[in-house]
Amino acid sequence: MTSLVDLTEIRAREPQRIAQGWGTRARRPLLGSDGRLLLVAADHPARGALGVRSDSMAMASRPALLERLATALSRPGVDGVLGTPDILDDLLLMGVLDDKVVIGSMNRGGLQGATFELDDRFTAYTADEIAARGLEGGKMLARICLSDPGTVATLEKTGQAVTDLAEHGLMVMIEPFMSVVHGGRVTNLRDADNTIRSIHIAAGLGASSAYTWLKLPVVDDLPRVMEATTMPTLLLGGDPQGDPEHTYAAWGKALQLPAVRGLVVGRALLFPPDGDVAAAVDVASDLVHGGGPGLR
Repeated sequence: MTSLVDLTEIRAREPQRIAQGWGTRARRPLLGSDGRLLLVAADHPARGALGVRSDSMAMASRPALLERLATALSRPGVDGVLGTPDILDDLLLMGVLDDKVVIGSMNRGGLQGATFELDDRFTAYTADEIAARGLEGGKMLARICLSDPGTVATLEKTGQAVTDLAEHGLMVMIEPFMSVVHGGRVTNLRDADNTIRSIHIAAGLGASSAYTWLKLPVVDDLPRVMEATTMPTLLLGGDPQGDPEHTYAAWGKALQLPAVRGLVVGRALLFPPDGDVAAAVDVASDLVHGGGPGLR
């Protein structure tokens, strides 16, 4: 595996190797035979969100984060990764993205804690770049705050990104939330009714819904929530809190719903309380694909 020092040397002397690597990367279909996906998320740092539980700088070390990601991607049943160009280019140079689903994160302009957080500009991947590099799709965060005018710009740009990705025949992953602002801080509302509202708003974005998937939180009354859409859905892990066993049980129950096609999890798998990334990933793999870590 390429070391971090090698990555810096390559970036300094041979940056063209990144485009070359994307061009020769071995690819796979979006879905395997069971129609399910387990993706590891790594797009939080680009929004300035580095915290995990009580450690506000948990993801500050790029070598440590890349090592955790490489461990996760090496485990059986992990289908791929979601990330921004900086992280995905590093993983590509490390040689760990062959035969993986790779989803590019597109809007990271809504920096955590910023006064403009809900005016979430598209500052990372474009649909054209995702297509040119052979990624399998793009993801966008759509926080909807009825009292913040920045929301309408985010929705407009999200709709355009949906249209652009669909024109390329690529997966569109929308992560919608109804949100509020209290004391200058954005809070995503994770109850059933607000999640349902966010689903209907997100589903109507763009000129085509043919390639749209949803990325939704695990909320109470999830069976009723999932009646709001016919779109395939991946569940998000979020910032891990409390007992991991409780989290795993909630994932397992949610994955029994027909529209739920898998998980997109970052911090809960990359930074488990006991530090054992491989073990945490294997639990998630078993929940998504069944058959334990030796499945594939």
